Amino acid sequence: MIIYSSTKSDFIDDIVNGVLDEKLESLMMSRFGRGTPESELRAWRNSLTYMGNIIGSSSIPADAGIAIEYGIPYTSKRVDLIVTGLNESGHNAAVIVELKQWSSAEAVPGKDGVVRTVVGGGIHEVAHPSYQAWSYAEAIEDFNEDVREMGVVLSPCACLHNYVPEVPDPLCSDIYSEYLGLAPMFTKHQGSDLRGFLERFIRKGDGGETIFILDRGRLKPSKSLQDVLSSMMEGNQEFVLLDTQKVVHEDILHQARAIARGGDKRVLVVRGGPGTGKSVLAVNLLSEITSMGMSALYVSKNSAPRNVYGQRLKGAKRGRSRVDKLFVGSGKFVDAVPDAFDVLLADEAHRLNERSGLYQNLGENQVMEIIRAAKLSVFFIDEDQRVTLKDIGTVDEIRRYAKMFGAPVTEMELDSQFRCSGSDGYMSWLDNILQIHETANLDFDDGVGGFDFRVYDDPNELRAAIEERNEGNNRSRLVAGYCWDWISKGKDDTDVHDVTIPGTGFGMSWNLSNTGTWAIDEGSINEIGCIHTCQGLEFDYVGVIIGDDMRYSDGAVVTDASKRARTDQSLRGLKSSYPDPDEAYTVADRIIKNTYKVLMTRGMKGCYVYCTDPGMAEHLRKGMQSR
Repeated sequence: MIIYSSTKSDFIDDIVNGVLDEKLESLMMSRFGRGTPESELRAWRNSLTYMGNIIGSSSIPADAGIAIEYGIPYTSKRVDLIVTGLNESGHNAAVIVELKQWSSAEAVPGKDGVVRTVVGGGIHEVAHPSYQAWSYAEAIEDFNEDVREMGVVLSPCACLHNYVPEVPDPLCSDIYSEYLGLAPMFTKHQGSDLRGFLERFIRKGDGGETIFILDRGRLKPSKSLQDVLSSMMEGNQEFVLLDTQKVVHEDILHQARAIARGGDKRVLVVRGGPGTGKSVLAVNLLSEITSMGMSALYVSKNSAPRNVYGQRLKGAKRGRSRVDKLFVGSGKFVDAVPDAFDVLLADEAHRLNERSGLYQNLGENQVMEIIRAAKLSVFFIDEDQRVTLKDIGTVDEIRRYAKMFGAPVTEMELDSQFRCSGSDGYMSWLDNILQIHETANLDFDDGVGGFDFRVYDDPNELRAAIEERNEGNNRSRLVAGYCWDWISKGKDDTDVHDVTIPGTGFGMSWNLSNTGTWAIDEGSINEIGCIHTCQGLEFDYVGVIIGDDMRYSDGAVVTDASKRARTDQSLRGLKSSYPDPDEAYTVADRIIKNTYKVLMTRGMKGCYVYCTDPGMAEHLRKGMQSR
């Protein structure tokens, strides 16, 4: 989605007439239902007026295209400004301009593509402007099929119009030469150079064709981690890291190198909501850290991601079985020798338990055991994804045990959204509609191309829609809340229907017990998955059946733990652990709502829902009207 698009001549007129910021503010309100902070308005006035002077004095044709605030497909990131047209060879061309208000910055040696500057009222490490512009261009080309097939030439650059370089200039240090070559950086006194850069690539107007390709081009699904894992483990770059992903990645590598040099024990916490790339980072880091000759493991409580990743690795190349062993369960470290591993990367750390073993009779605390076993322990965590009573992974718990071992804690946060069509609005809407958190943003349709959310009145129609989406690529699945018993006699037979909905004729089997890779198995479209088989994984489209444990009544989303299946273990021990009924309800309510939030955020492109409670279905529909 592009917030503002126009021709060069109309763009200049809007600046001259002092209405560009007003138009942008109005468009943001109409598109997203939110106002624009004064700081953002001021940034638009300063940066876009500067660019208006550059573009207005250039030889770029009057009918060249101008796009402002272009949303990169499948992400929550936006490109500040794009100038489009035809190049000297007559090909569609787009110059991507990353605009910065910076007046000073520092180099950060030892971290690839990272600098330090004042943002958000404090000094923080962020991606180098040239890296940022280049990574945005890479992401656009990767996600927009028409950009690739039509040969649109993308030329990124960065403009720091308030920045006067020092001598020597930290932003032009040799450590950034690769990215400066990929995306030139222009500072305050280089306006004529920036103008020349634009003129070199935009020679003719194109009647808005290039903007149309960018905004309405065919989108292919973002690369799925499970599909490219083998290549990543061979050291190939499959995902270009954006903004905070890049900063967090480089910080962790920096601390790993410090450990390799004999540095003291340390702990890192990486917060990130669904789809922010926690698993992508973990696997990228596993590949890079092991290639440095250090001992490292990917750790998770949930076996589903490990099984899927292991399956993708098996047979890919000689020696793959060794790599397969790098993915282990969180109970592996009960008896581990202190500092036995250089690095442990604990993904989905919110799912960690106190005790380990089949009967929960081994060890003391998995958070403690991981910290004890590693010189550097990294916890990727989202506390809103706690889905069972046994889940004890919290930031406070990590801090407590880090202090016990005398290990300093570094805390970081991921904010890039790569699932649900990159729609931060959808995530916010889910929190609000499920009454998990009250949020101001009720609009979830701010992803490029829009996130496809639907509510069905018939579970058979839901199933048919997901089966249709699954054809050709096996990347869509049905999942449900755990409100139906697992019929033990039919655990390996899809003809035995565990999940039945009276009055609809709907019947399906839970995922079979004879496979740990339901998420990628060819026959899985005939089975329904649950939280345990899909958390940490993703699909193109996900169909979610909301059972009797969540309904809508008298203006509230009401949960009912008694409607959970007898075979469900997630709330077992609730009454004994929480004798106070009010406290017990509060805990169970959050776990049930978290479960459905996780299920409803597994889709890259869409989520289709059926509710056994008609009131809940109507509540979701009314919430959609806010769009």
